Amino acid sequence: MSASKLKLGVLVSGRGTNLQAILDGCAAGEIPAEVAVVVSNRPGVPALERAKKAGVPSVTIPHSRYGKWPGCRPAYERDLVRTLTEWDVQLVVCAGYDRLVGETLLDAFRGRILNIHPSLLPSFPGLHAQADALAYGVKVTGATVFFVDETVDGGPIILQEPVRVLDGDTVESLSARILEVEHRILPLAITLIAEKRVILEGRKVRILEKSGGAS
Repeated sequence: MSASKLKLGVLVSGRGTNLQAILDGCAAGEIPAEVAVVVSNRPGVPALERAKKAGVPSVTIPHSRYGKWPGCRPAYERDLVRTLTEWDVQLVVCAGYDRLVGETLLDAFRGRILNIHPSLLPSFPGLHAQADALAYGVKVTGATVFFVDETVDGGPIILQEPVRVLDGDTVESLSARILEVEHRILPLAITLIAEKRVILEGRKVRILEKSGGAS
């Protein structure tokens, strides 16, 4: 494992398609980082198989073993932080991770936790963003990469990309097109951070050009 590359800890709970985009980008040299460890809060999910095929270490820490949620979150997150620290993780990436991040994880990695959401935040936060966008009748939605904070999908925004809502769209068809965007902008956000081009100023994010000038 290279000492010079940014070390990622990727949190997963399901299929792992965003994880796959990250693994592919790292393997191709497009993302100047490496996945140090994949951590799942659910055993046996497809994301763990993706990690195995890529030869990346994975750890399962089932949140259900700790008791009733969210009361068990501090104890669960203490073990999560311990695992991430053991693998020298520098940036935590939530890639289909289905738990709200609590104070324990935030305190350990504040300003170093990314998440991706299937809407143009602050519109349509929460679990049903695509359905909410269709129900509201918007013509454009999209995907957002942001830094995680204490709010629900309300942290500082790093990148966004729009997706048009088409006549006759279903939740499934819209979700599929948004997912394609997620697979582009999440790796890009990691790349920008690895290249030290992301400046967090309060709740605003500034992106530097490669030359070092502000964009």
